[in-house]
Amino acid sequence: MAEQITYRRVDEETAPKDGKLMLVDRVWPRGIRKEDAHLDRWLRGVAPSSELRKWYNHAPSRFPEFRRRYQAELRDAGHREAAEQLRDLAAHGKLMLLTATKDVDHSQAAVLAEWLTKKP
Repeated sequence: MAEQITYRRVDEETAPKDGKLMLVDRVWPRGIRKEDAHLDRWLRGVAPSSELRKWYNHAPSRFPEFRRRYQAELRDAGHREAAEQLRDLAAHGKLMLLTATKDVDHSQAAVLAEWLTKKP
């Protein structure tokens, strides 16, 4: 399933071969109109909590701890439903996780892609 789940910035071009396009940010990306986004779904419920997002502040040195905390959040009741929706979608086809974060390799999209490829 790992090749089924990829991630990139929301403002990069996508193609039908990328699969379902899922925005996984809690807040809508600046500068992108909703009608221009061409998303299949916006799952803000799977995004890190506001508290975790603010603590992390996209500092790469905090990424290992961010990954650990975010993976714990993905198991809580507040995130579980959206996470399971993604897991179900991934079981039936390709997913492209989209984020507005500049450093996508140190983002929730990267953590989420890794988490989704593991057995539940």
